[in-house]
Amino acid sequence: MISRETTVAEYFLDRLASVGVDHLFGVPGDYNLAFLDKVMENSRITWVGNANELGAAYAADGYARVRGMGALLTTCGVGELSAMNGVAGSYAEYVPVVHLTTGPSTAMETAGASVHHTAGDGDFERFARAQLSVSVTTATITPANAAREIDRVLATALREKRPVYLRMASDVALSRMPARAGPSPLAERAFPVDSASLERFADDAAKKLADAHSAAVLADFLVDRFGARGQLDTLLRGCQLPFATLSMGKTVADETLPSYVGVYSGAYSDPRTQQAVEDADVLIRAGVRLADTTSGGFSHRIEIDRGIDLQPASAFIDGAEYPGVPLGLALTALGAVLATHFPVDPVTCAVGTSATEPAEPAEPAEVTARQRHQPLRQSYLWPRVARSVQEGQIVVAEQGTSFFGLCTQPFPANSRFIGQPLWASIGYSLPAMLGAQLASPHDRCLLAIGDGAAQMTMQELGTLGRYDLTPIILLVNNSGYTVERAINGPHAAYNDIAPWNWQQLPAALGVGDALCLSAATPNELDRALSAAEAAPDRLVLLEVHTDPLDLPELLSDLAAGLSKRNTAG
Repeated sequence: MISRETTVAEYFLDRLASVGVDHLFGVPGDYNLAFLDKVMENSRITWVGNANELGAAYAADGYARVRGMGALLTTCGVGELSAMNGVAGSYAEYVPVVHLTTGPSTAMETAGASVHHTAGDGDFERFARAQLSVSVTTATITPANAAREIDRVLATALREKRPVYLRMASDVALSRMPARAGPSPLAERAFPVDSASLERFADDAAKKLADAHSAAVLADFLVDRFGARGQLDTLLRGCQLPFATLSMGKTVADETLPSYVGVYSGAYSDPRTQQAVEDADVLIRAGVRLADTTSGGFSHRIEIDRGIDLQPASAFIDGAEYPGVPLGLALTALGAVLATHFPVDPVTCAVGTSATEPAEPAEPAEVTARQRHQPLRQSYLWPRVARSVQEGQIVVAEQGTSFFGLCTQPFPANSRFIGQPLWASIGYSLPAMLGAQLASPHDRCLLAIGDGAAQMTMQELGTLGRYDLTPIILLVNNSGYTVERAINGPHAAYNDIAPWNWQQLPAALGVGDALCLSAATPNELDRALSAAEAAPDRLVLLEVHTDPLDLPELLSDLAAGLSKRNTAG
């Protein structure tokens, strides 16, 4: 409960805690130290000191993907700009991160003083203007507007599922302010609903589906971001239409359902998946946003103005908009329609007249007894890793061989797959896993990352150790940027990296009790994964060695397409 009078810092922290945020990521700087004193006094918010601001932004992003919102504190100028790349990724992929930065005191701003972390020209809004490009809304906080603006900005982040930015002078954090009376407007965060439009949508969807011989569902990441997983699950269980996801939306639906047909990647999809999606009379797209890396390099055969398209704030049928029909309500209404037109056969669980077969966890590539001791290939690696994933586990995969190797593998129920295929910022996944692990402390995260990406942000391994976190980190040592080699320059020096002694790195970064393992053959991988699972109370670094030019099949196909587009006139 917020008292009748409080400080601006306390008000902000209490508002964060009220929406489920209990960790604040960042790096201390002289301008935010007074604010940090209030963080340390707060019993509901835990400070997480990162190695740098970029890692803090990535961590806040990973935390938000699991918890629903993340928060980040930086100092002005040098700190906020270091974090900006991470925040931009959150903006691109609809992740609500609250970014607060503190700067010189009000007196210094009023005087236009030439102080550090500024351009020295008295322009204290310079970097706030830069943040406009990666924030859905921004605010400059003063004691007079703090309650109104903090509530407005947080409510906007919750509704739009994108980053927001607040800045304040260093002395404002300790300024006294009246607490807002009455209920918090943070509860009023949903998109508006138009009941008449919703009714028309349900009626028109019923008419369209009545004329269809077949239908399918394609789900994507916006289902997760806008809190509609439950409604999608109810729809799929109520009718069991064949359904697929895009790689960015992997695990938004239960992949153990009999009607799951895999990850859709345009022309590079499994033929069964491609047929179900592209040949359906009516394709229902739930929260879908097509990108080059998720649509098979735009090789998809989906007509955007045909079918039923469910977006965060509106629904569409054959391109006609039904405003005021948000995603969750549209799924609920559509589920009732589908249960009538495409009922589940209680005996065969068939959809209409043709049954679908459940996707089975992939078997690793067949290897002979002799091959089990020969060099490890990615065709064995990723199916084997996927079979080790536990029900409910969070898996974070770096863009590159890890993401494209794992995204096509079926996962167990209630698991969560996190990647960043649209923004695709190298090094994102390790700090993001840190945030995800703190957001879900009772679940052991699994991270898959390449050696090139790991060199970008490996310093956050020390942060994992500092907070006694014990995930499994599978590090693919393939001597550089294999994803870039696949696109251009397979033997070019610019795709090489410095060789690191990965086995000694955890101890060097302060993780004293890490279990460090290495695998270069299928047999060694099997043993190492078993050892990792048997050590739940230790951080595990499992270094696996693969050839620099060895690729998952999907990545090989996509890389060829990217190479052509990048060099086309």
